[in-house]
Order: sequence, then structure tokens, then C-alpha cells
Amino acid sequence: MFDIKTINKAIEQLAAEKELDTTQIVEAIEAALASAYKKEYNKRGEVVRCALNMKDGSTKFIQIKTVVDDTTVRFKEEGAEEGVEPARPEINDENAEPLLPLYTPERHILLEEARAIKADVQVGDELEFDLEQPTSEFGRIAAQTAKQVVLQKLREIEKDAMRKEFESKIGGLVSGVVQRVERGNVFVDLGKASGIMFYTESIPGERYRIGERLKFFLLSVQDNMRGPNLVLSRSHPRFVLKLFELEVPEVADGTVQVKGVVREAGSRTKIAVYSDNESVDPVGTCVGQRGARVLAVNSEIGSEKIDIIEWSEDMEKFVAASLSPATVTQVELTGQREARVLVPEDQISLAIGRGGQNVRLAAKLTHFRIDVRSQSNPDQVQEGGVVEVEEVADVTSDEPTATEE
Repeated sequence: MFDIKTINKAIEQLAAEKELDTTQIVEAIEAALASAYKKEYNKRGEVVRCALNMKDGSTKFIQIKTVVDDTTVRFKEEGAEEGVEPARPEINDENAEPLLPLYTPERHILLEEARAIKADVQVGDELEFDLEQPTSEFGRIAAQTAKQVVLQKLREIEKDAMRKEFESKIGGLVSGVVQRVERGNVFVDLGKASGIMFYTESIPGERYRIGERLKFFLLSVQDNMRGPNLVLSRSHPRFVLKLFELEVPEVADGTVQVKGVVREAGSRTKIAVYSDNESVDPVGTCVGQRGARVLAVNSEIGSEKIDIIEWSEDMEKFVAASLSPATVTQVELTGQREARVLVPEDQISLAIGRGGQNVRLAAKLTHFRIDVRSQSNPDQVQEGGVVEVEEVADVTSDEPTATEE
């Protein structure tokens, strides 16, 4: 019998420190006591469970046996040595049935025997058998085993709780401190867990200093020996979307809808916004008074340019706006998802952008094949002015994917 007041106090303290459920801690203690019992009474092959009475501190140990028949287990061949598995023939057929588990009296009970104890029992049910209760304290080895089981169970519970907590944050922002940078990969301390941002998910040209606190986009949660490991990104298009949700309340509450985000991290982002409320200017709302809101987003991603574009059901109008900051004279829809865009001669380089970046991002945003030409010479194809339609992931979805390189 245990001092239940002391145990309850320890459980409550541990639950508060680790932010765990007291029920989980009690289950860990019961598993530890069961392991100690098996060690002390040499019942390693048996399935032993312990029930700890939290009112009086008493314990009850039981043996669990699963009800089986010849369809769920196989029996040892006559003449086979104890503990020695019979040789299995070579089986090349991938569709062959898997080998059934070997019948073990310590873990199994045949259906006929079980029904003599409980008439309505079925194959797969579990029967409980009372075990001899300890008359004295466990020995040193058994106590050490119990301690190790408790620590292991608590680590597993804590890891599982953290994993579930961060899994609910996938596709959102997290804040952390840069711990170290190795071969371009950035390791981040996120408080309860650690994160890694692979070099392919960092913003090109951005430098990371040890001890610097930054925001990151949470891509996924991976399990490792020390706990959940978080895969982070700062180059993902949805990183910019989440920053706008943080800085612009109208985006967070849905008054202003983000219809699409395309990005070449470290260089330029285009974001299409829309509001069905006629009294709300979606572009002005995102820019903010004197540009305060877009500057707040910019301060997080550095010198990257952000073009905020008003989305429209009128595709001619939307394609024209997507080539911002260039001025567009005319848009001709020449086919399915194809558009010829005419711009003044002095706007061609601005519409195409350095290395074709501006027209390339516009094509991704609108899902149109865009052909930029001079208004004064519409028959001449401009170098770098034609961009085919590209398949782009829907960044407004709640399912993030790794940045496509």
C-alpha cells in the first residue's frame, strides 16, 4: 500500500510542470508497477496489468489472456524443442498469408477453456486472472525497472502532447530563436520543441544570426528520438499570406479575401485581394495608412517587393492589374487562358521585369499564358515577354506544401 496523499501531490505537481493530464501520469505509474511485478516474480512472458486505487493507495495485479482458436494462432509442432521456431519454407508469393502467432499459454487461452469460465466470451476478447499480491516492497532491480518505465512513459506522453499541439499549428506562424546554422540549414529553438529550416526553405540572401528571433511558417511536424521536430520555411508563399493575416485584421476575419499569392522569395511577391463589401478597398486596407501595414510585412521579409493587386472576375482587368507596377494599355483574350497584353513602349521592360520575373509572376497569379507586346508594334514578339501557364499550388488552402524550386 502506498502513501496516496504523497502520490497525489507528486502527480499534481508533475502534471502542472509538464502540462500533462493526471490520468496519463497515473497510467504511467501503473505500467511501471506492472513492469516491477513481472521483474520481481519472474513473469516476463505474461501480460500483467496493475490497477492503483487512488483513494486508499492499494494495488491489484492481474494477468491478461487473449481468447484464441486454431484460426488465430498456430501450435508448436510435436517434437519441436522448447523456444525453437520450426524452419519456414521459402515463400516467394507476395500474396501468401502471413504466419499466425505461436500459441503461448502465458498470453493465450483457448476458446473452449475460456467459455468454461465465461459462457459468452468470443475470440479476441480478453480475460483477467488475479495474481498473487506483493507481501513486501519490490527489490532494488524491480524498483529500478519501475523508475525507468515511469520516466520513459512520461517522455512518451510529453512528446505526444507536444506533437499534437504543433500539428494543430501546421500551416501557421511560429516564433523562434536561431540556435545555429550548419551547411545552410537553420536550427531554431521554439521553446517546447526544436525546428529546422532547410536551406531550400530560407529566403535567398537572408543572413541568420545566432540569438535572433524570427517568425517562421510551419510546414510539417516530424518525430525523432528527442521529441517532435518542426520543419520550417520563410520562402513559402503562404508565409507572406500569414504575415498579412497578422498585420491586417480584415484579412484575418475574412472581410478582405486573399485570392492568390505567388512569390520568388527574396525578390518579389504578388498577392491578389478582393472584398465583396463595396465600402472596403481591399488594396488600401492591406497597404494601410501611409503604407504602415505593408511596411510591417516588409520588415519581416527584408527588401522583397510586394505588389498588392485587386482581384476581379473580369479577366482582362485582372491580367492588366497583375502586371503592376507597369501601366497596361489593352488586354486581348486570344484563347482559353491566353492573353495578349499591349503596353506603351517605355513600359515594356517594367512589364516584363528583370529576367522576365514580373510577367512570370503575373502568369502564375492569373493562370494565364501572357504575351507582352508594345502598343506601337503589336506584331513583334518581345524577348522574355511570353510566359506559358504554370500549375501553381493553391496557397489559400490549409494544406501547405514545400516550396517548389
